[in-house]
Amino acid sequence: MLKNFIAGITIVLILTLSLSAVAEDNEWVSLFDGETLNGWVQKNGTAAYRVENGSIVGKTTPGSPNSFLCTEKEYGDFELEFSVYLFDKELNSGVQIRSQTKPAEGDEQFGRVNGPQVEIEASGRRGAESGYIYGEACGGWMTPEDELKPLTVFKDGEWNNYRIVAQGARIQTWINGKPVVDLTDEDKLKTHPKGFIGLQVHGVGNRGPYQVAWSNIRIKVLDTQ
Repeated sequence: MLKNFIAGITIVLILTLSLSAVAEDNEWVSLFDGETLNGWVQKNGTAAYRVENGSIVGKTTPGSPNSFLCTEKEYGDFELEFSVYLFDKELNSGVQIRSQTKPAEGDEQFGRVNGPQVEIEASGRRGAESGYIYGEACGGWMTPEDELKPLTVFKDGEWNNYRIVAQGARIQTWINGKPVVDLTDEDKLKTHPKGFIGLQVHGVGNRGPYQVAWSNIRIKVLDTQ
């Protein structure tokens, strides 16, 4: 698995460099410089985030609740792309979009991260819920439960490419070029029209440690007019 990770990150870095000239013309902005965590801040939890081989690696810590490495900037309507690699199939993860913090007992200083989360989960033999939208700390699944069918589009032990388009009350997701979600819900999404993007390391109790990595994270703000 480590060989796949190193080979994959090499390809990702090459793609990032080759796309850099195009990115400016298409108004793409990189959220990760490949070397530092500048522009990001950790909220909730004690998971360890580090930069390694041009990727952001999140590692669980014993007893920690969900942890989030979040952009300092907020985004409303956008197109987001990133690559993700799960080192351990036992680790559930995700990427928050349009998220906020709200007061939480015992964590009044930083609050509780809440908002739409695009799921990251190993497919295993039976498939998983990768690409579906979960409401982190705001009521459970945003994807209707009758649509939560196990999928195998997420490739275990490999880098996976995500694309997310959020525009108004509509959110669409793709994994490795295959469409997963096309959700329009005025009621559930009206409370989260804008917010930060966050890389989640899920709490795992005293199990682990487990790791997940992200790279090639870029965003394009959409014109809403």
